[in-house]
Amino acid sequence: MHVRVRLFAGLRDRAGAEQLELELPAGACVADALAQVSWLTGDMQVVMAVNLEYATPDVILTEDDELALIPPVSGGASTAVHARVVEAALSLDGLIERVRDPSAGAIVTFLGVTRQVPSLEYQAYREMAERKMAEIVLAAVARHGLCAAAVEHRVGTVPRSEASVAVAASAPHRAEAFAGAREIIDQVKAQAPIWKQEEGEWRAESVPQPDRP
Repeated sequence: MHVRVRLFAGLRDRAGAEQLELELPAGACVADALAQVSWLTGDMQVVMAVNLEYATPDVILTEDDELALIPPVSGGASTAVHARVVEAALSLDGLIERVRDPSAGAIVTFLGVTRQVPSLEYQAYREMAERKMAEIVLAAVARHGLCAAAVEHRVGTVPRSEASVAVAASAPHRAEAFAGAREIIDQVKAQAPIWKQEEGEWRAESVPQPDRP
Protein backbone atom coordinates (compact mmCIF):
# COMPACT_ATOMS: atom_id res chain seq x y z
CA MET A 1 0.00 0.00 0.00
CA HIS A 2 1.39 3.36 -1.07
CA VAL A 3 1.07 6.41 1.24
CA ARG A 4 2.43 9.88 0.65
CA VAL A 5 3.73 11.80 3.69
CA ARG A 6 3.71 15.62 3.44
CA LEU A 7 6.30 17.45 5.57
CA PHE A 8 6.35 21.03 6.79
CA ALA A 9 8.65 23.53 8.48
CA GLY A 10 11.35 21.85 10.61
CA LEU A 11 10.51 18.33 9.40
CA ARG A 12 10.86 19.43 5.80
CA ASP A 13 14.26 20.92 6.64
CA ARG A 14 15.39 17.73 8.36
CA ALA A 15 14.34 15.52 5.47
CA GLY A 16 15.54 17.87 2.74
CA ALA A 17 12.27 17.20 0.90
CA GLU A 18 8.62 18.26 0.97
CA GLN A 19 7.28 14.71 1.03
CA LEU A 20 8.18 11.07 1.49
CA GLU A 21 6.75 7.97 -0.17
CA LEU A 22 5.99 4.98 2.09
CA GLU A 23 5.05 1.39 1.33
CA LEU A 24 2.90 -0.11 4.09
CA PRO A 25 1.04 -3.39 4.49
CA ALA A 26 -2.72 -3.46 3.97
CA GLY A 27 -4.57 -2.42 7.11
CA ALA A 28 -1.71 -0.26 8.39
CA CYS A 29 -2.61 2.76 10.53
CA VAL A 30 -1.11 6.19 11.13
CA ALA A 31 1.03 4.80 13.96
CA ASP A 32 2.64 2.34 11.54
CA ALA A 33 3.53 5.18 9.19
CA LEU A 34 4.93 7.21 12.09
CA ALA A 35 7.10 4.25 13.08
CA GLN A 36 8.64 4.24 9.61
CA VAL A 37 9.57 7.91 9.86
CA SER A 38 10.66 7.89 13.52
CA TRP A 39 14.19 8.61 12.30
CA LEU A 40 12.82 11.98 11.16
CA THR A 41 10.38 12.95 13.90
CA GLY A 42 12.39 11.69 16.88
CA ASP A 43 10.70 12.87 20.08
CA MET A 44 9.02 15.81 18.33
CA GLN A 45 5.27 16.11 18.91
CA VAL A 46 3.45 16.48 15.61
CA VAL A 47 -0.08 17.30 14.49
CA MET A 48 -1.30 14.60 12.10
CA ALA A 49 -3.84 14.76 9.30
CA VAL A 50 -5.03 12.23 6.74
CA ASN A 51 -6.47 13.70 3.55
CA LEU A 52 -6.83 17.11 5.20
CA GLU A 53 -8.67 15.78 8.28
CA TYR A 54 -7.25 15.52 11.81
CA ALA A 55 -6.09 12.00 12.57
CA THR A 56 -5.13 9.99 15.63
CA PRO A 57 -2.50 7.22 15.52
CA ASP A 58 -5.13 4.48 15.23
CA VAL A 59 -6.70 5.80 12.01
CA ILE A 60 -6.49 3.15 9.28
CA LEU A 61 -4.76 4.19 6.06
CA THR A 62 -5.77 3.20 2.55
CA GLU A 63 -4.03 3.18 -0.83
CA ASP A 64 -2.74 6.62 -1.95
CA ASP A 65 -3.75 8.39 1.27
CA GLU A 66 -1.94 11.62 2.09
CA LEU A 67 -0.57 11.84 5.63
CA ALA A 68 0.56 15.29 6.75
CA LEU A 69 2.97 15.73 9.67
CA ILE A 70 3.07 19.24 11.08
CA PRO A 71 5.74 20.02 13.71
CA PRO A 72 5.87 22.72 16.40
CA VAL A 73 6.93 26.13 15.15
CA SER A 74 10.39 27.38 16.06
CA GLY A 75 10.56 28.46 19.66
CA GLY A 76 8.09 26.10 20.49
CA ALA A 77 5.27 25.62 22.71
CA SER A 78 2.77 26.29 19.95
CA THR A 79 2.09 24.01 17.02
CA ALA A 80 2.00 25.22 13.43
CA VAL A 81 -1.80 25.20 13.72
CA HIS A 82 -3.37 27.80 16.03
CA ALA A 83 -7.08 28.61 16.22
CA ARG A 84 -8.77 30.38 19.13
CA VAL A 85 -11.92 32.25 20.07
CA VAL A 86 -10.96 35.04 22.49
CA GLU A 87 -12.66 37.80 24.46
CA ALA A 88 -9.79 40.29 24.57
CA ALA A 89 -8.60 42.62 21.82
CA LEU A 90 -6.71 40.76 19.11
CA SER A 91 -2.94 41.04 18.78
CA LEU A 92 -1.58 40.79 15.26
CA ASP A 93 1.97 40.87 16.64
CA GLY A 94 1.18 37.80 18.72
CA LEU A 95 -0.07 35.88 15.68
CA ILE A 96 2.99 36.88 13.67
CA GLU A 97 5.21 35.44 16.39
CA ARG A 98 3.24 32.19 16.27
CA VAL A 99 3.87 31.70 12.56
CA ARG A 100 7.53 32.76 12.37
CA ASP A 101 9.65 29.94 10.95
CA PRO A 102 13.22 29.67 9.59
CA SER A 103 11.78 28.26 6.35
CA ALA A 104 9.40 31.19 5.83
CA GLY A 105 10.21 33.88 3.29
CA ALA A 106 6.82 35.55 3.63
CA ILE A 107 4.27 36.26 6.35
CA VAL A 108 0.82 37.49 5.30
CA THR A 109 -1.67 38.90 7.79
CA PHE A 110 -5.33 39.92 7.64
CA LEU A 111 -7.56 41.87 10.02
CA GLY A 112 -11.33 42.07 9.73
CA VAL A 113 -12.53 45.22 11.52
CA THR A 114 -15.84 46.76 12.58
CA ARG A 115 -16.91 49.52 10.21
CA GLN A 116 -19.69 52.09 9.94
CA VAL A 117 -21.53 51.10 13.13
CA PRO A 118 -20.33 52.07 16.66
CA SER A 119 -19.79 48.42 17.58
CA LEU A 120 -20.70 44.83 16.82
CA GLU A 121 -21.55 42.06 19.27
CA TYR A 122 -20.19 38.58 18.53
CA GLN A 123 -21.16 35.20 19.97
CA ALA A 124 -19.73 31.79 19.17
CA TYR A 125 -20.26 28.15 19.95
CA ARG A 126 -16.70 28.27 21.23
CA GLU A 127 -15.74 24.60 21.36
CA MET A 128 -17.18 23.82 17.94
CA ALA A 129 -15.88 27.05 16.42
CA GLU A 130 -12.32 26.41 17.60
CA ARG A 131 -12.41 22.85 16.30
CA LYS A 132 -13.72 23.95 12.90
CA MET A 133 -11.23 26.82 12.70
CA ALA A 134 -8.37 24.45 13.50
CA GLU A 135 -9.52 22.09 10.73
CA ILE A 136 -9.62 25.02 8.31
CA VAL A 137 -6.11 26.13 9.26
CA LEU A 138 -4.75 22.60 9.03
CA ALA A 139 -6.28 22.16 5.56
CA ALA A 140 -4.75 25.44 4.38
CA VAL A 141 -1.33 24.48 5.74
CA ALA A 142 -1.47 21.18 3.88
CA ARG A 143 -2.95 22.54 0.64
CA HIS A 144 -0.61 25.51 0.23
CA GLY A 145 2.56 24.19 1.85
CA LEU A 146 2.51 26.79 4.63
CA CYS A 147 5.14 26.79 7.34
CA ALA A 148 2.52 27.78 9.92
CA ALA A 149 -0.83 29.54 10.18
CA ALA A 150 -3.01 31.02 12.90
CA VAL A 151 -6.47 32.52 13.28
CA GLU A 152 -8.25 34.16 16.20
CA HIS A 153 -11.83 35.43 16.37
CA ARG A 154 -13.01 37.83 19.02
CA VAL A 155 -16.35 37.54 20.82
CA GLY A 156 -18.21 40.11 22.88
CA THR A 157 -18.37 43.78 21.95
CA VAL A 158 -16.00 44.88 19.19
CA PRO A 159 -15.94 48.70 18.80
CA ARG A 160 -15.65 50.44 15.46
CA SER A 161 -12.19 50.14 13.82
CA GLU A 162 -11.15 47.30 16.13
CA ALA A 163 -10.51 43.79 14.81
CA SER A 164 -13.01 40.95 15.14
CA VAL A 165 -10.86 38.38 13.31
CA ALA A 166 -7.14 38.06 12.64
CA VAL A 167 -5.21 35.67 10.40
CA ALA A 168 -1.50 35.10 9.87
CA ALA A 169 0.15 32.65 7.48
CA SER A 170 3.81 32.01 6.72
CA ALA A 171 5.27 30.19 3.73
CA PRO A 172 8.54 29.91 1.81
CA HIS A 173 7.08 32.22 -0.88
CA ARG A 174 4.52 35.04 -0.88
CA ALA A 175 2.06 33.45 -3.33
CA GLU A 176 1.45 30.50 -1.01
CA ALA A 177 1.21 32.75 2.06
CA PHE A 178 -1.39 34.99 0.38
CA ALA A 179 -3.40 32.00 -0.86
CA GLY A 180 -3.32 30.29 2.53
CA ALA A 181 -4.40 33.39 4.45
CA ARG A 182 -7.22 34.04 1.95
CA GLU A 183 -8.49 30.48 2.23
CA ILE A 184 -8.48 30.61 6.03
CA ILE A 185 -10.52 33.80 6.35
CA ASP A 186 -12.95 32.77 3.59
CA GLN A 187 -13.56 29.34 5.14
CA VAL A 188 -13.86 30.68 8.71
CA LYS A 189 -16.56 33.04 7.45
CA ALA A 190 -18.27 30.16 5.65
CA GLN A 191 -18.04 27.40 8.25
CA ALA A 192 -17.38 28.53 11.83
CA PRO A 193 -20.48 28.80 14.09
CA ILE A 194 -20.08 32.48 14.96
CA TRP A 195 -22.82 35.13 15.03
CA LYS A 196 -22.81 38.92 15.12
CA GLN A 197 -25.44 41.39 16.28
CA GLU A 198 -25.68 44.41 14.02
CA GLU A 199 -28.26 47.15 14.61
CA GLY A 200 -30.13 44.92 17.04
CA GLU A 201 -30.35 41.89 14.74
CA TRP A 202 -28.40 38.64 15.13
CA ARG A 203 -26.89 37.45 11.88
CA ALA A 204 -24.91 34.30 11.22
CA GLU A 205 -21.35 34.92 10.13
CA SER A 206 -21.82 31.69 8.21
CA VAL A 207 -24.34 28.99 7.45
CA PRO A 208 -22.35 25.87 8.50
CA GLN A 209 -23.05 22.72 6.54
CA PRO A 210 -22.76 19.22 8.07
CA ASP A 211 -19.79 17.14 6.96
CA ARG A 212 -22.05 14.17 6.28
CA PRO A 213 -25.80 13.39 6.22
